[in-house]
Amino acid sequence: MSDDFELDTDDLKRRMDGAMSSLRTEFASLRTGRASASMLEPVMVDAYGSPTPINQVGTVNVPEPRMVTVNVWDKGLVNKVEKAIRESGLGINPQLNGTIIMLPIPELNEERRRELTKVAAQYAESARVSVRNIRRDGMDQIKKAKADGLSEDDQKFWESEVQDLTDTYVKKVDAALETKQEEIMQV
Repeated sequence: MSDDFELDTDDLKRRMDGAMSSLRTEFASLRTGRASASMLEPVMVDAYGSPTPINQVGTVNVPEPRMVTVNVWDKGLVNKVEKAIRESGLGINPQLNGTIIMLPIPELNEERRRELTKVAAQYAESARVSVRNIRRDGMDQIKKAKADGLSEDDQKFWESEVQDLTDTYVKKVDAALETKQEEIMQV
């Protein structure tokens, strides 16, 4: 076993890229003063007994720069969609008009900008945790190989590879966070 152990670093990279992709999606949901349909992507509605993305229960439109509308297809879900938006932490007060939920996007004040930077930091931290969990999985694979006869030199080599990969992705998360926070604080 010791000579033919090959850690699948491509799999680790792919999974870490997935964490980065998820982070970018969450960052896109943070509004910076302009209306965007993507800001509702992480909001899940309890529809038909399971969490469902808003875009699967209604049509999301941006009719003007400071307004997002959700045209809910099922009248029975209108209140659930409204509740999900209220509880999402987006800081938007939905207004009902039949099956259409209007979301006026208020001008961002300094206090709200600071709150959004904190939310961005939480998203970044969860991405870092995901990257570290992937690192742990890689290290566990190395430990199993060590138990199966992997040499200590090879173990150290693979551990440093996994750690380098982890450090790279944590830096990417930090850079993305810094960029997003600057974007949020920009008036």
